[in-house]
Amino acid sequence: MATKIEQEHATLLDDGDDGNRVMSLIDHLEELRWRIFKVLIAIVVGAIIAFIFRDQIMDFLRAPLPTQANALDRQGDNKLVVMGLTEGFSVTLLVSLVTGLVLALPILLYQTWAFISPGLYAREKKYALPFISLGIVLFLIGISLGYIVLRYPVEWLVSFGSANFTELVTASSYFSFVAIFILVFGLVFELPLVLTFMAKVGIVSGETLRKKRSIAHVVMWIASCFLTPGADIYSPLIIGVSLSLLYELTIIFIRFTIKDEIIAE
Repeated sequence: MATKIEQEHATLLDDGDDGNRVMSLIDHLEELRWRIFKVLIAIVVGAIIAFIFRDQIMDFLRAPLPTQANALDRQGDNKLVVMGLTEGFSVTLLVSLVTGLVLALPILLYQTWAFISPGLYAREKKYALPFISLGIVLFLIGISLGYIVLRYPVEWLVSFGSANFTELVTASSYFSFVAIFILVFGLVFELPLVLTFMAKVGIVSGETLRKKRSIAHVVMWIASCFLTPGADIYSPLIIGVSLSLLYELTIIFIRFTIKDEIIAE
């Protein structure tokens, strides 16, 4: 005979207005555990794939590094230095994990949506596919742009130090810089998605964003200085310009989309 707790765990509560079942706290925690597990499996699988192609990935990420960036390099190559026996492996593992996270992004977004969707109304659910698709596209555009402009801060940092110091660029410092720089660009490009979502649920309005644009631009430029690794002038400049442009484009997008929905209703 099932215990009272087991019966409560197995019993579905009253249905919601739109036909969704209302789950107990134990059910929610169990579902959350399994969805996190699936995301972790996706990241591990992506990391394994990245580890198999580690040489190609590292060559790709090392391309922005100027040749002879290291004083010990006499072959005109852009080789990196490892300072210990295990550093080469640990750096390779880090690059594989970050790449696995990027590859697992669609699954991460889907599992997040699948977890929160039962608590949403039908009107809110219709935005799911456009928002998830837009989020993936914006993130990919962001990391792609981050890689394209990566060479500017890298070249500046290398040239700045070469005049007074003997350059020894370690693998851990370089790939950590690259990972943070590219991922920050990917997250920055999610700004339109975040603001549009806030406008659709009524947290902010296009008019508020327009009135507060001066303050928003100042905050974004200050934030760009803290978001970017290194001490170069290019990283915060590029991210600051990107944030400002994305903010203005989002205002235009919200102005037309929200207006059209109000008219349609």
